[in-house]
Amino acid sequence: MTVEGIGRQLDGNIDRALGVFALILKVTRGAMERAFTIPMSRARCSSFAGIFVCMIALFGCAGRRPVISSAPPVVNPAPAPELTPEPAPTQPLPSPSAAQPPTGSAPSAPSIYVEQGTASWYGLPFHGRRAANGEIFDMNTLVAAHRTLPFGSILRVTNLNNGRQIEVRVIDRGPFVGDRVLDLARAAAIGLDMIGTGTAPVRIEMLSGPSPSVGNFTVQVGAFTDRTNAERLRERLLARYQPIFIQDFDAPNGHFYRVRVGRVPNPDAAQHLAAQLRNADGFQTFVVRLDQTSDLGDK
Repeated sequence: MTVEGIGRQLDGNIDRALGVFALILKVTRGAMERAFTIPMSRARCSSFAGIFVCMIALFGCAGRRPVISSAPPVVNPAPAPELTPEPAPTQPLPSPSAAQPPTGSAPSAPSIYVEQGTASWYGLPFHGRRAANGEIFDMNTLVAAHRTLPFGSILRVTNLNNGRQIEVRVIDRGPFVGDRVLDLARAAAIGLDMIGTGTAPVRIEMLSGPSPSVGNFTVQVGAFTDRTNAERLRERLLARYQPIFIQDFDAPNGHFYRVRVGRVPNPDAAQHLAAQLRNADGFQTFVVRLDQTSDLGDK
């Protein structure tokens, strides 16, 4: 039963009690009037006393209404455990959108090494010959030649003319022609749709491999089919640059003697040396990684 129902029931009980009280009061008044005029016997006095006590009891019951509280019982909660403050993050938390996987239009992640320049491709007559890293060159595989990146490096190459991309592995050294920065096997050139043009502007991104900045580097200033010419150039440069090496190279179109200047510990120093040789002496220079002692050739 609700609190409101209980209150209505009590109000009804009180009204009935007041009616009974009024009736008793009327009878009592008559009895008192007779008591003052007629001598009371001991039995009548006892009856009068009993009636008076009942009247007082009824008056007390009618005058007091129980108080019903609608408030819920108060429960003392158990003390909460002490919380250890969470350490503040060192970086901002990612937004919900940052947790979504990247879409196809999302920019590429930063690469270890990025370079732009002109790429060419090669096949016959190099097909089946030994590459600079020792393995047999197969023009139908996704491999390439680069002058300074370590052997085994995985490169993503993008043709800037059409946006096509392909991944290749570095196994050879080159190219040593003009401003070209990469020589691709024929299969890679087909993937980039550059067979017909022969060359294309490309972006090179190194995805994996040894650090491109660790190693020894030199600067190539000339290549001759006659060793005498190579010796003459070396003698001319010895007064200003040391060491100077002559390296033998057996190419499909003949045997060459490459003249290389210096041995420096990083690409930046090699580029500085190349600029000095180019500006002071007018050489066409190529910075080359020294992969093994034999690359130095004869002093």
